Amino acid sequence: MDNLLNIVTGISMFISFFLAFFMLAVKTKHKISNRLFAFFLIISAIDISEPFISQISDGPSNLGMFRTTLAFLQIPIFYLYVLSVCYSDFKLKPKYLIHLLPFLVSNIALIPRFYSVDVASKLDFIINRQNMIELQLTHWLFHLQVMVYFTAVFLLLRKAKKLYLENNSGGNLNAYQWLFQLTGVLATLYVIVIFKNIFKFSDYPYISDWIKIGILMLQPFITCWYLYKALNNPGLFRNIDSKLKLVSDLVLEDKAIEPETLNEDLLKLKKYMFDEKPFLNPDLKIQDISKEINIPVRELSVLINHQLGQHFYDFVNTYRIENAMEILKDSSKSKVTILEILYEVGFNSKSSFNTAFKKQTGNTPTAYRKAV
Repeated sequence: MDNLLNIVTGISMFISFFLAFFMLAVKTKHKISNRLFAFFLIISAIDISEPFISQISDGPSNLGMFRTTLAFLQIPIFYLYVLSVCYSDFKLKPKYLIHLLPFLVSNIALIPRFYSVDVASKLDFIINRQNMIELQLTHWLFHLQVMVYFTAVFLLLRKAKKLYLENNSGGNLNAYQWLFQLTGVLATLYVIVIFKNIFKFSDYPYISDWIKIGILMLQPFITCWYLYKALNNPGLFRNIDSKLKLVSDLVLEDKAIEPETLNEDLLKLKKYMFDEKPFLNPDLKIQDISKEINIPVRELSVLINHQLGQHFYDFVNTYRIENAMEILKDSSKSKVTILEILYEVGFNSKSSFNTAFKKQTGNTPTAYRKAV
C-alpha cells in the first residue's frame, strides 16, 4: 500500500508542478489567470505530499500540519481564478485578502497546543485527535468552506453566462459549459475528500488510504483535461465587464419607459438590423448597436432582454438564422457548404449554429435544405 501510494503521489505531484511551471512560463496577456491557476496546482501538489513529508520527519511536525492547513487556500484560489476568466477587468485587490481568513483561523487555533509545543506533546495531540477541538474546528471549517465556495462559483458562472447572453452575440457559450463541468468535477472530488477525512479519523483508516489513491490517480487526468480545454478556449468570456448589471436589476432600478418610447426604439432597432445587418459581425455586442442607433445601453438592454423576452444573444441569432434560411432556400447557392453559410451569417462555431438553427426551425440545417 505504501509503495503504491508513493508512486501515485510522485506522478501526480510531477504533473501538477510541470503544468504549474508551464502556466507561469507561457507568454499570454492573461497573466493573472495563469498565475492563479498555477498557484492552485502548486497548493494541490503540496496538499498531496504527505507520504514524502512523513518520510523526512520522525513524527508530527509543524511543517506537516502547515501542509494540511494549506488546503484552505485551494478553493479560494480557484474561486478567484474563475472570477479572472469571467471578467475582462479583473484585478487582484486588497479586499481579496479576506479569503485567507479560514487558513489564518485554523493556524492560529493550532498555535497553543501544537505549533508551540515539543514533539512528544505533538504526538499526544495527534493520538488524541478525535478529542482535540482544534482539529474538529479545522475539519468543520474546511467542510463549510467547500460548500460555501463551490456554491459561490456556481452562482458566479450562472451570472456570468446570463450577462454574456444579455450583452454579447459571440459563440463562447461552449467555454462556459466546460468551465461549469470542471467546477462540477472538482466539487465532486472535494466531496470525496470529505469522506476520505471522515474515514481517516474513524475505525477504518484503510478506507481513507484507498480513497486517497483513487483521488491521486484522477487528479492528473482532470488537470490535463482542463489544460487542454483552456488552451483551446483561451478567451473564455473575458469580454464581460464586472460593472455590467443584469437586466432584472436594471428593471428594478429604472422607472417604467413610456410605451411610445418603447415602440419608437423598437422600430429604430428593427430597421437598423434589417438595413445594416450588424449581426454579420460574429463579435457583435449590445454596446455596438447602442452607439449606432443612439439608444442608451440600459434602455436597449431592457427593450431586448425584458420587453421582447429574448436574450440579446438569441435576438441576434434570430436574424442570423433567418439569413441562413434564405441562403439554404436559394437553389443557386446549393453548392455552398453549411460551414461556409454559418460563417457568412455571423456564427463562429458549428455547434452554436446547429443549436440555434434547430431551436428556431425544429430542423438541422442539412434537413432544412433538403426539405425546401
